[in-house]
Amino acid sequence: MSSEHAHGPFLQGKSSQFRVALSMSLTLIFVVFEALAGYRANSLALLTDAAHNLTDVIALAVSWYAMRIAAHPPNSSKTFGYHRVGILAALLNSTTLALIALGVMYEAYQRYLAPPDVKADILIVVGAAAFVLNVVTAWLVSHGREHDLNLRSAFLHLLGDVFSTLGAVVAGIGIWLTGLHWLDPLASFLIGLLILWNAWTILAETVEILLESAPRDIDMSMIVRDLMRIPAVRGVHDLHVWSLSQSLRMLSAHVVTDDMPIGEAAAILTDIKDVVRRRYGIVHTTLQLECVGCDPDHLYGDLGHHHGDPRPHRH
Repeated sequence: MSSEHAHGPFLQGKSSQFRVALSMSLTLIFVVFEALAGYRANSLALLTDAAHNLTDVIALAVSWYAMRIAAHPPNSSKTFGYHRVGILAALLNSTTLALIALGVMYEAYQRYLAPPDVKADILIVVGAAAFVLNVVTAWLVSHGREHDLNLRSAFLHLLGDVFSTLGAVVAGIGIWLTGLHWLDPLASFLIGLLILWNAWTILAETVEILLESAPRDIDMSMIVRDLMRIPAVRGVHDLHVWSLSQSLRMLSAHVVTDDMPIGEAAAILTDIKDVVRRRYGIVHTTLQLECVGCDPDHLYGDLGHHHGDPRPHRH
């Protein structure tokens, strides 16, 4: 293994951890300022955004800690390593985000029924400052989010803030121009809907990974067809594809071939691993070769009934 290959992912992980930590620090400083400004302006939109920013601090802290733990190597008790820690962090972040969104929407409804007076000038100035900060912090965390659900959950926290602070500014301008104070709780309600939608997208994907579902972008029938095109492959069964994390995918399968020497069988294994790696991004493959005439299992196997009842029978 080359030095560049060995240290590249490590340095990339350290860089991501630094960006997350920096975003967390900047957001925490602004939370105090925005909460005080929202209290003075009597603005639910600003107080809502301050509360959301506080959850972002917590979410970023959880993500940062999960990234540190996930970097630990495999051991005798965690043979797959700690990749699922990031998924658990994403699950926690998305769940708390959904609960907060529901709370924000309820409070916005209560204030919509009895709108308080709002100081539009403070709402506009502080909201604009929050918007700039959220754009910067979201940009810091955006790198690498395509292949890391933990990072993406943190990024969506911050991206939600970008739109929520923009909504606060728009509400402030609307109040300043029209005097309609109900625009503030209306903005908060719409912000809550946006937060809830973002939380749901992450929550759904984390649950799929924890349930060992096949990745959404993988067509299982296409994998079977691609494997059957490999010379000497006569059949495929007991096929499983799942993810440890968003980017780390696994495959196991039984492959039926002709009876052949071990050297020829090893070449088939190499061809199969190359196909699934190049076409589907699956980096860890476990294959069992079987000769023609073996009793095949179902295509996707049946873990509950395939091997029968392991308990001894009483006569």
